[in-house]
Amino acid sequence: MNRTTKIEWPTVALAVAIYGGWMTVTAVHGLLPVPLLMLAGGWFLGWHGSLQHETIHGHPTRHRHVNDLIGGVPLSLWLPYGVYRRTHVAHHRSAEPTHPVHDPESRYVAGGTGWTLRIARLRSTLAGQMILGPVASIALFLTTEGARAWRRPAAFAREWGPHLLGVALVLTWLRAVELPIVTYLICFVLPGQAASLLRGFAEHRADAPGPSRAATVISHGPLALLFLNNNLHAAHHADPGAPWYRLPVVETRRQGRNEPRYQGYRDVIRRFAFRAHDTARHPHG
Repeated sequence: MNRTTKIEWPTVALAVAIYGGWMTVTAVHGLLPVPLLMLAGGWFLGWHGSLQHETIHGHPTRHRHVNDLIGGVPLSLWLPYGVYRRTHVAHHRSAEPTHPVHDPESRYVAGGTGWTLRIARLRSTLAGQMILGPVASIALFLTTEGARAWRRPAAFAREWGPHLLGVALVLTWLRAVELPIVTYLICFVLPGQAASLLRGFAEHRADAPGPSRAATVISHGPLALLFLNNNLHAAHHADPGAPWYRLPVVETRRQGRNEPRYQGYRDVIRRFAFRAHDTARHPHG
């Protein structure tokens, strides 16, 4: 997926802005009211997740280890960069995107029962996804990783060892600026995950045409910047090596394709705030 032949300076500048902004907001957290701190913290954590997505796809340099250093700082605390890389590459290589058995990033369930299915159904609405999704997705991930640690301890250690070293560095900074970990979780981690879930809510659908089952959300405002144009998700899957600032050009060339299209996130909210975007069970589960 790495098509980079030179240093992409817009992405380098973006990384400087994200890390510099995160350090500034954490340093002055005591001066900000909680709602503003949650807005700023969620923005920079969500923005950092978008940056990680770029580095996984081979940006901003042609050297993987340099890109990993840029994107691998675990500001979210809970998601190891190595796990994200592995599962996201598998998502792009999946022969059956959206299928929970074949696509590790699928939001569908294959045959869940009880609370698993109930939570999945609640998260099929945007309101449920934004309210329950941050805690539910993190809890499900950590539970799954705990089981993997028991089954494959060596593979688990390879991904979690570097991650925990990075977490120690982040916690050292938070201690230096006297930002309590509980405040960080509430005002940074959970809002940042909510931002990522908003982006991902409508970007795939099992019954969508095309091999990627991807959709397009037309957005030119702050959310497009926050998501680094990954709201143009069908375009991203069509050209996964394109940097974020070239995706609008890719999308323009693809206009007229038959994938689902939404006229901005207001359209997504209007249609799916309290109505399910799709069934919780995969149709071929």
